[in-house]
Amino acid sequence: MTLALYRARLQLHTALGTPLAGDTLFGQCCWAAREQWGETELQRLLDGYTDGHPWLVVSDGLPEGYLPKPTLPQSFEPAAGSATGPIDAATRKANKTKRWIPLTATGKPLKTMLKAAQSDKEAYANRPPIESIQPHNTLNRLTGTTGADVFAPYTQRQTFFASGQAIDLYLVLDESRLAVEKLRILLEAIGMHGHGRDASSGLGKFGVGAISPHRFEVMAPAKQTPSFWTLAPCAPQGLGFDGNNSYWRIITRFGRHGNRHALAANPFKNPVLLAATGAVFTADKPAGTLFIGQGLGSNGQLSNSEPATVQQGYAPVVNIHMDD
Repeated sequence: MTLALYRARLQLHTALGTPLAGDTLFGQCCWAAREQWGETELQRLLDGYTDGHPWLVVSDGLPEGYLPKPTLPQSFEPAAGSATGPIDAATRKANKTKRWIPLTATGKPLKTMLKAAQSDKEAYANRPPIESIQPHNTLNRLTGTTGADVFAPYTQRQTFFASGQAIDLYLVLDESRLAVEKLRILLEAIGMHGHGRDASSGLGKFGVGAISPHRFEVMAPAKQTPSFWTLAPCAPQGLGFDGNNSYWRIITRFGRHGNRHALAANPFKNPVLLAATGAVFTADKPAGTLFIGQGLGSNGQLSNSEPATVQQGYAPVVNIHMDD
C-alpha cells in the first residue's frame, strides 16, 4: 500500500439529516465508486479490505481547523489557571462543553492541548449548528388527510449549519489503488446527490474545495508507548491495544443499506459495536501510523441481502503521548 493523508475542505449547502460520520461517508464513497466505474472496480478497491488493507479511511466531518476532543478521564484535564492541581466542579462543568481541539494545539503536551479546547460556539465562529424538528405528513388520497399506521404524522431531526460552513474531512488514501483526483470525483458526486437521510428532499448537499496533503504535528518521541487519537468510529477489538492505558466510549451502529439496497425487503444490517470518535488507544505501533482499526463484514457477516457488505472499522489517527 502507498498510503497518504489528505485533508478535504467541504462547504455545506443545506441542512443534514445524517451526521457526517466517517463510516457512513465511506459507505457512500463505495456506492459512488460503483456508480462511477462499475462493480468490478469496486471489488478491486475493496480487495483486502477486511485483512488490514483499506483503500480509503474516512474521518468524521469536523469544523474547519478543529479536531474532536480526546475521550479521557477528568484527571487528565488541567485545573483552571494552572497545569496541575485538583479540578473544581465549575471547571469540570465548563470542560464538558469544550468538545474541540484547535489544530494549532496538536503536537503540544497533552495537558496544554486539552487546556486549548473550545466550545461549539468558538469552533463554529459564533454560529454553532442548530438542531430542528421537521414534521412529515403522508396524505391518504381517499380521505384527503392523515390517519393511522403509514399515514400517521411523524417528525425527524435536522441539523442546520451557517451558510457555507466549512468542514474538514481527513482521508487516508491508498494511492496505488486510487488517485486523489478520482477521490475528488467521488466526494463531488456525494455532495451533488446529498449525504445521508432525505438527500432526495434536499438535505446533505455540499461542495468540495481543496484536497491537500496533510501532516499532523506530533511531539518528539517520548519514553512512553505512543497513543492514537481517533477521528472516526473504529473497531479496535482484538488488535493488541493496552486496555489499561486506552480510553473510549462505546456506540452501537444500527446500519441500513443505501442506494438500491435501501428498497430491499430487508435493508437493515446487523448491529456493530464501535469505539466512538475521539477514543485514545495505546499500543507499540510505529510512529507516523495513519490509521488503526479493522475492516468489518464480508461473507454475509453484516447483511443477508448483500453478503459482500463491509463496514469501516478503521479510523484516521493523530499520534499523541500520554504525558500525565
